[in-house]
Amino acid sequence: MVRQRRAQWIPVGVVMLAVVIDLVTPTDITSAPLLATAPVAAAPLLTPPGIIAIGALSMVVQVVLARVDHTFGWHGGVANQLTLVAVTVLAVLINRTLTGQSARTRRARQVAAVAQAAVLPRPPSRLGDLRIAARYVPAEDEAMIGGDLYVVQETPHGVRVMVGDVRGKGLGAVGAVCADLGAFRYAADEAEDLPGLVNALERALLREGGRSGDQERDEGFTTALIAEFAVGLDAVRIVNRGHPPPLLLDAEGTATALEPSQEAPPLGMAALGTWSFPVDTFPFPPGSTLLCYTDGVTEARDEAGVFYDAEVRLPRLLRPRSLVGDPPTPGQILQLLIDDVGRHTGGRIQDDQALLALHRPAPETGPVPRRPGV
Repeated sequence: MVRQRRAQWIPVGVVMLAVVIDLVTPTDITSAPLLATAPVAAAPLLTPPGIIAIGALSMVVQVVLARVDHTFGWHGGVANQLTLVAVTVLAVLINRTLTGQSARTRRARQVAAVAQAAVLPRPPSRLGDLRIAARYVPAEDEAMIGGDLYVVQETPHGVRVMVGDVRGKGLGAVGAVCADLGAFRYAADEAEDLPGLVNALERALLREGGRSGDQERDEGFTTALIAEFAVGLDAVRIVNRGHPPPLLLDAEGTATALEPSQEAPPLGMAALGTWSFPVDTFPFPPGSTLLCYTDGVTEARDEAGVFYDAEVRLPRLLRPRSLVGDPPTPGQILQLLIDDVGRHTGGRIQDDQALLALHRPAPETGPVPRRPGV
C-alpha cells in the first residue's frame, strides 16, 4: 500500500523533471515531449480526475516555460497545448480500459477461489493430536487450482491422507482431481487397510477413464502418496505410487526422505498390467512433521537448471529456529518452503504446487521444580 501511494507521485515527478530540464537547457530545446508523458504515466496509477489534473498541470507548466523562453507561439505554445489535451484524453481512455480489465481479473479470481474451496477444501487444522496445514500454489494465477490435490480424512481406521498429481495441467485437469477426491473420500472410510484403499482407488479411476474415452483410459493416471497414521501416531504407513517421496522432519529440523522400498507406477494404470506395491512403515516420533508435496516443488529449477532439493535446503531454514527453541508451526514450515522455492526459481512458478504438513506435537514439559534454598 505504501509503495502504491509512492507510485502515484510519479507523474508529478515527471512534470518536475521537465521543468528542471527546460530551465537548464538552451531556449531552443523544449521539454514539451516529456510533459506529454506525464498524463500517460498517470493512466495506470490515478483515477480519471487525477489524470485530468496532471494533464492540466502539464499544460500550465508548458505555458509558463514557453513564456519564460519567449517561445510561445503556434509551434511552441498552441500546438503543444493541443497535444497535451489529446494525450490526456488518451490517458483517460487507457485508464478506463485498465480498470475494466482489473475488474474482470478480480471477478475471475473470486470465481476461481470459490471453485478451489469447493473442489479442494482446506483440511482441518487439527484431527486429534495431529496438527495439519495445507497450501496450494498455482502455476496459473487466474486458475488457482489445477491438477494437484491433497485430502486429509479421519476414518474408522485412523487418519488417512492422499497427495496427488493428475495427468494434465490447469483447469483441464480439475475433472480428474474431482474424480480422485471423490474416490478417496468414499474408499478411505470403507477400506480396511491401505492395500484395499489403493485397489479401490484403482477401480474408481478405471471406471472414470472408461467414461472419458479410450485415450483417457490408456493415458490417464495420477501419481499419489497415500498415508495412514497409526493409533497413537507412533508410526505412519505409506504407499507411494510414482510420487515424490515425503520428508520426515524431526524435532531438531533434520530432514529424511521416506523413499519407497519398491517402485510402483501411478494410479490409473491397472489396465496396462498388474503391479505389486509395498506398504512401508516409518516411525513418527513426537515433534515430527510429515511434509508431502507434488513435483511442482521437486522439479522447480533455477536459471542453471538445478532442481530444488528440499531435503538439503529446508533444514537450513529450520535450524535457526531449532537453536532458539522456537519450532515453527506446520503452516510456517510450508510458507518457508514456498518462499525458498520462489527464491530458487527467481519467482518463476513452473508447475502447480500442492503442499501438506502433518505434525505430531512433542509432549509439553513444565518448568523444572526448584529445590528449596536454590
